Amino acid sequence: MIILKTREEIELAREAALSVSKTLGVIAKEIKPGVTSLYLDKLAEEYIRDNGGVPAFKGYGDKRNPFPATLCMSLNSAVVHGVPNDRPLEEGDIISVDCGIIKNGYVGDHAYTFAVGEISPTVKKLLDVTKECLYIGIEQFKQGNRIGDIGFAIQQHAEKHGYGVVRELCGHGVGKHLHEEPEVPNYGKRGTGPMIKDGMVIAIEPMINMGTRNIRQLKDGWTILTADGKPSAHFEHDVAQIDGKPEILSTFKYIEEALGI
Repeated sequence: MIILKTREEIELAREAALSVSKTLGVIAKEIKPGVTSLYLDKLAEEYIRDNGGVPAFKGYGDKRNPFPATLCMSLNSAVVHGVPNDRPLEEGDIISVDCGIIKNGYVGDHAYTFAVGEISPTVKKLLDVTKECLYIGIEQFKQGNRIGDIGFAIQQHAEKHGYGVVRELCGHGVGKHLHEEPEVPNYGKRGTGPMIKDGMVIAIEPMINMGTRNIRQLKDGWTILTADGKPSAHFEHDVAQIDGKPEILSTFKYIEEALGI
């Protein structure tokens, strides 16, 4: 069942989303060669808890193998759900950082793919196109459209550039729970899926691969890799439907300020 939110609930969701935005801004200042993802994860957890939030990802999932960290940190060919480790970041890496925070009973959840130092022009293009896919998808989250229109627009833009669109993972509704209905695929057909209505709050998150769309999972039970070992990028925003139009609840402003963009 899709849970429509009141204006008051959307404001609580916005506050949680902005907490994620600020956390990613703190992390952005520290992403450079020599730094480990474990260090960044510790920094994020301290910041979240110091500012009245709770990490939404830590302990999430199957009780036999819960996610062990605050951030999903996916390096180079890792698509999503990467587990932080002690490998120092290197010049030319890219790292997708996905963060979830529970605040005032609502969840914020969004992501950004960072360049570590200077990256190659081909990889930079992948990041640029994936971010474009995010905003193109958001434009379709409007009155009169269906969820399939979002995926169709994302898929068309990514495949126009020769990239693979991951099928097995998708965006989702977000609210009092990290994952709510509806699922929001990054591919699809126009005019299909649930009708978009006022009060819907979703996380739109293109996961775009430089090569094949196919993926595989590591034995850790979490990390998803591209099947061909080529890089993948991931950008995500929380978006509400208000008065027939999309309103982005999260922001990349803090990241861009930290990076001097």
